[in-house]
Amino acid sequence: MTIRTLLLTPWMTPHRVISYERAIVLSFLGKVEVVAEYDELIRSPSLTIRAPAVVRQRRARHAGKTRVTFSRLNVFTRDGFTCQYCRVTFERRELNIDHVMPRSRGGATTWDNVVTSCYPCNQKKAGRTPEEAEMKLLKRPVRPTSLPARARLDADQSELPALWKAFWF
Repeated sequence: MTIRTLLLTPWMTPHRVISYERAIVLSFLGKVEVVAEYDELIRSPSLTIRAPAVVRQRRARHAGKTRVTFSRLNVFTRDGFTCQYCRVTFERRELNIDHVMPRSRGGATTWDNVVTSCYPCNQKKAGRTPEEAEMKLLKRPVRPTSLPARARLDADQSELPALWKAFWF
């Protein structure tokens, strides 16, 4: 089992998941403060500490302008984990990505050509466009300018360690 640490912003909102080793280094550098600890002990020849479960950044980092990275999880998040054809919300494992203009016809894997779909709808649409399959899209796919913080955290609510739940929204 790998020990994961939840990194919070200075405003106590989830930012990302990091390794416990990275959290310890950031703590010793004074860049984060430990908010919650696991029961597991981390031992070195000269020191024994509890593994950090949740840490908070002491200072805000200036993020600058960044673009949202294209990934399956980010597409699912943009679409609200909802099939864009049948409008039903699913768990991540029950979803896939559908190309509006099929790849077999030159459709690219880009923000404006992919949508979240459930497996039955994807099979029904097959290698056709939504119009040819007589399926209506919930909304036109676009490149998002931002995503909620949860998108950066690759975890389902059921998979969260108990110590994280107080900080999850």
